Amino acid sequence: MDADPNRSIRKICIVGGGTAGWMAAALMAEHFKGAMGQIELVESDDIGTIGVGESTVPPFLQLLAKLGVDEQVFVRKVQASFKLGIEFRDWKQKGERYFHPFGTIGAPVDLADFYQLWLKAKAHGYTGALQDFAPAAVMAKNGKFTLPFKAARTPIGGASYALHVDAKRVARFLRTYAEARGVTRTEGIVDDVAVRPDGFVETLILKNGRTVEADFFIDCSGFRSLLIGKALGVGYEDWSHWLLCDRAIAVQTENVGAPAPYTMAEAQDFGWRWRIPLQHRTGNGYVFCSKYLSDDEATATLMSQVEGAPVVKPMVVPFKTGMRERLWDKNVLALGLAGGFIEPLESTAIHLIYRGMDFFFRLLPDRDCDPALQTEYNRRMRTDYEEIRDFIVLHYCTTERDDTAFWRECRDMELPPGLKRKIDLFRVNGSLAEGLDELFRAVSWQSVMEGMGVHPRGYHPLVDRIPFDGVSGQLDHASELLRRMVGDLPTHAQFIAQHCAAEMPEKAA
Repeated sequence: MDADPNRSIRKICIVGGGTAGWMAAALMAEHFKGAMGQIELVESDDIGTIGVGESTVPPFLQLLAKLGVDEQVFVRKVQASFKLGIEFRDWKQKGERYFHPFGTIGAPVDLADFYQLWLKAKAHGYTGALQDFAPAAVMAKNGKFTLPFKAARTPIGGASYALHVDAKRVARFLRTYAEARGVTRTEGIVDDVAVRPDGFVETLILKNGRTVEADFFIDCSGFRSLLIGKALGVGYEDWSHWLLCDRAIAVQTENVGAPAPYTMAEAQDFGWRWRIPLQHRTGNGYVFCSKYLSDDEATATLMSQVEGAPVVKPMVVPFKTGMRERLWDKNVLALGLAGGFIEPLESTAIHLIYRGMDFFFRLLPDRDCDPALQTEYNRRMRTDYEEIRDFIVLHYCTTERDDTAFWRECRDMELPPGLKRKIDLFRVNGSLAEGLDELFRAVSWQSVMEGMGVHPRGYHPLVDRIPFDGVSGQLDHASELLRRMVGDLPTHAQFIAQHCAAEMPEKAA
């Protein structure tokens, strides 16, 4: 039986702007092409956005492509820089560092993943580092950058990249995009929400007396969670027993030197510090556990370590890691902070917004919002949230630090069952239980496991079918070839200057 056209959604209302709201608006404007109902976004200039989500992961570039946005134009407009991965300092032990690269490490050999070949070589005395074979890691180490697809048939072609962005400029860019395609913006603060007898949201009542009706609502109201939390009463699942940090201090500073093509995450006594270099400034923050540190102490610690003069005052961002029990309930879908928050260690907040909209399009409802659609959406999104949660917990629980109560608590925590299974499996021979369409694939898990000292006891037996004579020499040759190729690339700063330098910054960020 064909769908009843009289039940089609005629209007969708987005509550809240910022990155989440305007990303949802832009994606719907592009997908619906003006032919599937009205899109209205309600926000207020009087309510600020957090605007500190400045780092992305490679699928963000898929979002730009889906919107038909020219990447170079976008980089200029939002003063972006390029990101080849994350450098972790002092996580395993003080004084140690490792790199989590985007893209590949080496190339498969016969039936074996490159990591398995490296494990066998290491068992036979090979001393070369795993990241010597990751093109993104080698580029980052040397401050170099090129677009990997420009060198697709070379060892560099296996790299991948994301962007460091100015979150507020991203929201403005997406707003301009969405409004040019028919999205209506309404200025106003939501004062009350009218709910029908069946529990569906019917009307928003704004403080100025205006009412806004819609068939479907997307809650992008941030931590306030006006619709999914307050109006519909969907509970929040707290993950703070696994992720102890619950506050962040954020500050922007002037650049000192050329921007590095990677994010820096440096462990501190009671959390960790980020540094995210853009073209014209650097984002900094201290993510910490308030059980062990006050806001004033965290601010003082951060300000003593940042490079460059501050361009804004430090901002306190309290948060609780976790997610809503349901991200889609009745005719309300929650995106961004309204639906959940996993701390920013692996820069996944914007990705989860994009994924949330992707699954929404796949399961697009009519006005009845069939519960089967909601159930499948919530199942898929929970899988994403839990995958990312477990990957981030991995960075903490495998620490060997015992110099503060914070790190001892991280080291001794009871792990999520799925993460424990994954670590136990990896310790056998480097095997990984990968799920469906995961964000973090084998290279990510291998890089963090190795960086944090989680080593397999052996290697996969299939590697023994590969003739091993001369492998160590071949590995040395491959790493040297990659190093020489990277040496010939432009620096990160040179690449930006040649291809996508931003206009001079506006005085008001």
